[in-house]
Amino acid sequence: MFERRPLIAGNWKMNLSIKDAVALIDGIAAGINDIEGVDVLVAPPFTTIASIRKAIGNSKIFLAAQNMHNEMSGAFTGEVSGRMIQEAGCTHVILGHSERRALFHETSQVIDLKVKAAAVLGLIPIVCIGETLEERESGKTFDVIRQQLDESLMNFIVDQLMLPSTILAYEPVWAIGTGKTATPDQAQEVHGFIRNWIEKTFKTGTANQVRILYGGSVKADNIAELMAKPDIDGALVGGASLKAESFVPIIRF
Repeated sequence: MFERRPLIAGNWKMNLSIKDAVALIDGIAAGINDIEGVDVLVAPPFTTIASIRKAIGNSKIFLAAQNMHNEMSGAFTGEVSGRMIQEAGCTHVILGHSERRALFHETSQVIDLKVKAAAVLGLIPIVCIGETLEERESGKTFDVIRQQLDESLMNFIVDQLMLPSTILAYEPVWAIGTGKTATPDQAQEVHGFIRNWIEKTFKTGTANQVRILYGGSVKADNIAELMAKPDIDGALVGGASLKAESFVPIIRF
């Protein structure tokens, strides 16, 4: 069976000055320099990306942007293109985060365009999906997840090709920043559903290679139990990634 390398990703959201961000990278790099077998990634705000790229230096930390526009250039005031974040040093980009979907009204169709643009550039998309508490309590979790996958990855489906480097992140909306966490069994159930969807939708073997992260109040005291599940390949960490003393123990699970 193909072995998927674990990935621990930190989404810093709209936090940290350049000075504090660089200090955080220094702390993370020092805390992980002796470990093997796990990939580490950070997604800082746009304004700190260049400084973070420089601070990362030769340390084993991947750099992602938190969003991008689907067009390469043009009259889109306030937006940043995939080519721009790539030029700044990013190898990955988070797309479709629940906060983008809910607060900025991004549809799965818009996210699909961004995913395609990222793939064209060679950026690795981290595509987020997840249900609300209301949707879970009304038994719609799998219907919502299936629809988000179908629509957010439509261009991949049309081309019948999902690059194995693509990363998916299951983030139950009800567990983001709330302190609530899906139980390992709840998370595994959805991760297994997602992997089965990939297997049915794309070429045989793709499902075994695509990494699926769990996001939603991940902390040092629950990461090992989550990572023990067969279809959970890592974590997309929010608040706990803003301090080296809470993020490094998650990486060292």
